[in-house]
Amino acid sequence: MTDTREANAVIAEALSVIDKALSGMLNRELVSSGEVADVLLDVRSLLTAPAAEPVVSELSPDLVGH
Repeated sequence: MTDTREANAVIAEALSVIDKALSGMLNRELVSSGEVADVLLDVRSLLTAPAAEPVVSELSPDLVGH
């Protein structure tokens, strides 16, 4: 049951990263491939992080402020 809760927490955090990145990108006409790659890497690292490692809820610095 703990594994299920941890998996749900990781999925929720990954969705949060995606939602934040999308909201920042929706108002822009162009998004660089580097920014998209950063978001994908953030999500991948959340989904593959060991269970004992804390989940970080920060976006890549490149996406903040755009």
